Amino acid sequence: MNAEQRTDQARHRTADSAFIRACRREPVPHTPVWFMRQAGRSLPEYRKVREGTGMLESCTRPDLVTEITLQPVRRHKVDAAIYYSDIVVPLKAIGLDLDIKPGVGPVVAEPITTRADLDRLRPLDPDDVGYVTEAVGMLTGELGATPLIGFAGAPFTLASYLVEGGPSRNHERTKALMYGDPQLWADLLDRLADITAAFLKVQIEAGVSAVQLFDSWAGALAPDDYRRSVMPASAKVFDAVAPYGVPRIHFGVGTGELLGLMGEAGADVVGVDWRVPLAEAARRVGPHKALQGNLDPAVLFAPEQAVRAKAHEVLESAKAAPGHVFNLGHGVLPNTDPDALTRLVEYVHTTTEAR
Repeated sequence: MNAEQRTDQARHRTADSAFIRACRREPVPHTPVWFMRQAGRSLPEYRKVREGTGMLESCTRPDLVTEITLQPVRRHKVDAAIYYSDIVVPLKAIGLDLDIKPGVGPVVAEPITTRADLDRLRPLDPDDVGYVTEAVGMLTGELGATPLIGFAGAPFTLASYLVEGGPSRNHERTKALMYGDPQLWADLLDRLADITAAFLKVQIEAGVSAVQLFDSWAGALAPDDYRRSVMPASAKVFDAVAPYGVPRIHFGVGTGELLGLMGEAGADVVGVDWRVPLAEAARRVGPHKALQGNLDPAVLFAPEQAVRAKAHEVLESAKAAPGHVFNLGHGVLPNTDPDALTRLVEYVHTTTEAR
């Protein structure tokens, strides 16, 4: 069996899963659940296996990637795994000088400020990330009928890191470039769209069953700015992977005013943070997209009855959507009790099985 046949076989095994069916707005046996950052610092087994290994190094070791990706599936019985990586991995792979500093996040040694800086953004070749192909192959073999979600950072969020040199509260340098030199900005995002699409294609061709595009900072934008200066690059990414036929998820934080546009960019599933009820999100997105979300991650620090009550509200609101994947409105917070996540998965499953 060649690589393409193995990939087809992996996706065939997951095609009837609750997660894939929900993404396609088909009837499900129960509402599927997974959590952003489910593989991470909330798990003691993650902290143990990562001990002494830097974040970016761990992303290049197929053995570690496989183990970390599987940990929440074993513990929580979630309906999908998400490939363990980071949004800056493809940028590191093409030779950019950057690192992930604990407590800070991605830090870029030489921020992009001029047209000449674009020359550092060469195309991503599959050989640059051979460890991804290897790890996805290992994971799909272990996961069986449980889908594996691939992911990448959206062009705007990647551009923000590259222009700011790291995380930013106000994105002032990013917006100054976007408004002050629209052509350079467009060229920067277009190049990042090609890199992102190439990174997603590697994951899809290796066997992931769905992909998610994280536009973590898109909520900093007004709708007109998003439509004019960001949406074309995100649409280019979604268009590039459309022929593969895998569900495409689009997620951002604070993007309530952008939900309709994020769906228009090409997503099959629109992720919703906790600020907008799913019933209202369904109205904004329209009837031809599934929704993902959207319990506030902080709710998990409340007593179990309160968690169940808030989860019930999410599930009731989600009845207005043509398809629903239960998730948090953002990633699992590092100090979250893992048992609270396990109980939440069980609650969503048992509550929705009876419907």
